[in-house]
Amino acid sequence: MEEESITKIIATVGPSSENRNSIKEMINHKVDMFRLNFSWGDYEWFSKVIKIIKEESELSNKYLPIIQDLSGPRVQEKDQHHFGGKENEKIITEKDKKDLEFGIGNNVDYIAMSFVGNKEDIIELRNLIKKQNGNQKIISKIERKKAFENLDEIMEYSDAIMIARGDLGNEFALEEIPFIQHQIIKRANNAKKMVIVATQMMLTMKENPNPSRAEVSDVAYSIIDGADAIMLSEETASGKYPIEAVSYMEKIAINAEKHRKIIKIV
Repeated sequence: MEEESITKIIATVGPSSENRNSIKEMINHKVDMFRLNFSWGDYEWFSKVIKIIKEESELSNKYLPIIQDLSGPRVQEKDQHHFGGKENEKIITEKDKKDLEFGIGNNVDYIAMSFVGNKEDIIELRNLIKKQNGNQKIISKIERKKAFENLDEIMEYSDAIMIARGDLGNEFALEEIPFIQHQIIKRANNAKKMVIVATQMMLTMKENPNPSRAEVSDVAYSIIDGADAIMLSEETASGKYPIEAVSYMEKIAINAEKHRKIIKIV
């Protein structure tokens, strides 16, 4: 029997991976969940992709949850984006509400909430889901200083946590990010909440068929640290090697899990 990782691999679907063959191949190379980034794309495109994922999941006899990632009050500048709201502003935009209605109508499994600040944000989203008779689970994205400060209450009200390192890097010094990541993983593990590490895990593979040594270490040590899931963004959404990126992540995960067991024993 082929060895599989325990760590979940999440792939973002985009122009590079939207076709049926790519989705099928990513499933074959052990993707566990698919993410749809609602900062881009229209409903016609999302409908088509959701249909393919569900059909290919059924054909592979696997349950492959779909994450709808709401854009929140983000501001786009060239290739970068950042939090565009004011500190005390509601983070669920009118666009998010329409997108949420679409997501629930298309039976997505998780709603990822951008720029969470406190438990009230999650309660508001949970109420909106209930109003539409949905039962989707909520992933709170930790990408603001305020969210890190309110981490315990956010974890209590969330079903899962995502460490969105790109936006965290806009609010903390870059040299602090590895230690913030470490803290969030440990606290999520203690709270028994699924924790996802995301952003630029294997960004080299957007243009190259192999990751850098630093990226391999980044993915491996995220798993050794206790991450439940690791996520590919641009690598699979707009990169040249989406299937290879997933395959590499699986190989790194299997190896890291073996070492995690040894480290725990020692």
